Formats: sequence, structure tokens, C-alpha cells
Amino acid sequence: MAEEPVYAPDQLKPGNRKSWRRGAIISAAVLLLMLWGNHEGNTENLWLILLAAGLLVALLADIVLRRNGLKPNDQ
Repeated sequence: MAEEPVYAPDQLKPGNRKSWRRGAIISAAVLLLMLWGNHEGNTENLWLILLAAGLLVALLADIVLRRNGLKPNDQ
């Protein structure tokens, strides 16, 4: 008898994709708004821009993969 993995009921429910997308866009916007702050130098600016760009790249990759059928739409 093979052991089957145990799942909690909420692990099998699909998430709300629209709210995750909105959250990524809002988070990227907040990160970019932090460029105008109380800091000196460009190291912080570089990190803020890279993190915001990473969020947007992940969002675009998710959209493209779902549109091309390479990622299931139910998750």
C-alpha cells in the first residue's frame, strides 16, 4: 500500500488570481513610490527598482504562461 500525501482542505482550493495580480501591481507601485524618501545614494533606489521589476516580470510571466496553456488556470 503506497502512502498518499495528506492535504489540508484549503490547499486544494484555487486562489483568487485577480487579487494576487492586483497585490503585485500595488506592491510594485509602493516600492517605486519609496524612491522619493529620506535616503541618500542610489543603492536603495537600485534595490527598489529591481524588486518592483521582479514583481512585474513574475506577473507578466504568469500571464503569458497561462495564455499559452503552459500553466493550469485552476491554480
